[in-house]
Amino acid sequence: MLENCILLSLFAKENLHHMSEHQLNLYDRLINEPSNDWDIYYWATEAKPTPAEFESEVMAKLRDFAKNKNREQRLRQPDLEYLFEPPR
Repeated sequence: MLENCILLSLFAKENLHHMSEHQLNLYDRLINEPSNDWDIYYWATEAKPTPAEFESEVMAKLRDFAKNKNREQRLRQPDLEYLFEPPR
């Protein structure tokens, strides 16, 4: 779904290169195990509580990111070129 694509891809661009292997595994599990993409969106936006099995430091980071405290314009996924840039 588009909302998750935007949210998760922008989160990935900003955070993946700073994450430990453990955090990357938690992120991988979060984006691949739930069978309903809406669940991830609802958890990230705090519309529904996150189940204990997906509650983690990565989920907390995603929830914080979803709040968009800096009011950034988030209307589209980032171009994939960022994958080939050196980490900031």
